[in-house]
Amino acid sequence: MGCLKKTLPFLLIFVSMSVHGTPSQEADPARQRKPFFERLRRLEEQFQRFQQVTLTHLQDIANNYNVYYNMDPRFQSLVEQSQAVALAMNQSQAAIQGDVAHLKTWFRKSQRKSRKIDARLQALDLSLSTKSKQWVEKEKEQKTQREAIASLALSFQALQDVLASLTQQVHSQDARLAALEEQTQKASPGTVALGLTTAPTPTRLAQQGPGSLQLWKDSKASKSSLQHRSSPQDFPLHIQEMQTFQAPSSHRAIPPRTHRGPGNICSTGPVLIFPNTSTENVIFLSPGFLVPLRALSFCSWVRIATRHLGTLLSYATKDNDNKLVLHGRDSLVPGSIHFVIGDPVFRELSLQPLLDGQWHHICIIWTSVEGKYWLHIDRRIVATGSRFREGYEIPPGGSLVLGQEQDTVGGKFDSSEAFVGAISGLAIWDRALFPREVANLATGKELPTGAILTLTNVTSVGGFVQRAKCTCLEQCP
Repeated sequence: MGCLKKTLPFLLIFVSMSVHGTPSQEADPARQRKPFFERLRRLEEQFQRFQQVTLTHLQDIANNYNVYYNMDPRFQSLVEQSQAVALAMNQSQAAIQGDVAHLKTWFRKSQRKSRKIDARLQALDLSLSTKSKQWVEKEKEQKTQREAIASLALSFQALQDVLASLTQQVHSQDARLAALEEQTQKASPGTVALGLTTAPTPTRLAQQGPGSLQLWKDSKASKSSLQHRSSPQDFPLHIQEMQTFQAPSSHRAIPPRTHRGPGNICSTGPVLIFPNTSTENVIFLSPGFLVPLRALSFCSWVRIATRHLGTLLSYATKDNDNKLVLHGRDSLVPGSIHFVIGDPVFRELSLQPLLDGQWHHICIIWTSVEGKYWLHIDRRIVATGSRFREGYEIPPGGSLVLGQEQDTVGGKFDSSEAFVGAISGLAIWDRALFPREVANLATGKELPTGAILTLTNVTSVGGFVQRAKCTCLEQCP
């Protein structure tokens, strides 16, 4: 503001000199002719313009002064901001230094841990290398064992082939001996009493002819060879498989041979009679199977009173109500029965000879070794087969009934599947019986050892089932 006061007089003097000097400079004759007021008006306009310019310059000067006057507070503010920024920078630097120190400490710890991990990895690598060597050695040992097992399997297969051949010879000899016994019975009827047949002797066979004597010797030699090869001292680990006999795998039917004669079916035990198709006619056996079965023999005397076969036996568990069934019903082919092991797998067997209303002895035998099975009727093999539930086990703990087919454990019977007739001498073994054992059982000579269930295990007789005691089966009603 002080600067403005100093410059203002000079500006006024300059303006007045400009006003007074202008007429003297324009005193030429041409301008003197113009009116005085015209020139005064122009001067006034010039003065106004000059005044405006002067005011503009004065305003610029005043604005610049105001700017200069406010510079100190601004500089002071900038200084304070600079100090704040410097303080913040110092704090950030201190924090960064702390973080760096922490990172250094963590890095040193990580290095120590890394060294420890490296040491452990080296130890683990060494251990793995050692175990790898051990695994290689074990693999070599297992390979050697597998080769030994394969060799044993081949040897066992060869042994099975030999046993199969011997068994076929035994079957053949049994058939021929049965024919000789029949001839002996026809030739000497007085020697037959109560179902017991006198065994042929060398002297008696010699009287029948040299061929009969030679046949008897061959049979004895075959049985001796089979017993020698099947001794438990030779094969302790496979005694169960040795007890099973071999037969051709293809299913075939052989004409049955009935063994008849007055009073020859005697001492078979109680007779159980199923008079009609009532679903209440059922017999429960207990206990059932206590251990898993890999082989089975079911034998019984049976007389059928209808034109179809009903269900002889039914074994059900919680998992499957048809674990083991000898299943018959009125809708099947007359004389046929379904031999079921682990439903839905079954084999259809023909028991057509049983429909004559007479007593017949049947044996149904199965083994999980190659899934072989045999059907005997009156001592003769009438059907065989293989690949039936090979390697299968019949589980224990189920419900076992006679005369009805179980759709649930212990119940839900159907009259169309009921057995109508009579049974006697029923027994079950957990092994496959030999043909000679079946023949001895059918002729009343002896009961094979090891039966796991018989009619003495009957715990409940339901409905109209009758129990009869007959000296001989032909005498039963």
